[in-house]
Amino acid sequence: MANKITNKIYGDFAGGRTAIGLLAIRLVFGLGIALHGWGKIQNPFSWMGPDAPVPGILQALAALSEFGGGIALILGLLTPLALLGLASTMIVAITTVHANDPFVARGGGRSFELAALYLTVAVAILLAGPGKFSLDALLFTRTRRNQTAEQEVPINQADAFEI
Repeated sequence: MANKITNKIYGDFAGGRTAIGLLAIRLVFGLGIALHGWGKIQNPFSWMGPDAPVPGILQALAALSEFGGGIALILGLLTPLALLGLASTMIVAITTVHANDPFVARGGGRSFELAALYLTVAVAILLAGPGKFSLDALLFTRTRRNQTAEQEVPINQADAFEI
């Protein structure tokens, strides 16, 4: 049962050049989003200030999804969970905090391009998977191999030794 769930969540772990590309994206994106969330995790329940339109618990979830999700992406550990949290946080940011902002602000200022970029990268990695060079691949490929090996054992052990 766990094998079927793992296969649905992770699919196949990409190898070769694709795995190297996914690793590079995960490392840079993970570091960027973790640093983006660093200031928020310092004061997780009130990083938006006293007049915030968002309750403290939701601010804490956003801080955790950014900082913790960034660390998870760097490690390639529980990446689907981390990416779902990040994607949800960016959707909320785009539709609430940046609802009236332009995509790109001319001359600086508020815009939603960074949140849209974070959302797009999160969805892309979620669809592609973390790749072969991740803790997810190390942990969950071994689990699949062990379960497959157990399924391939002949019912009658004596049959395995017949020539």
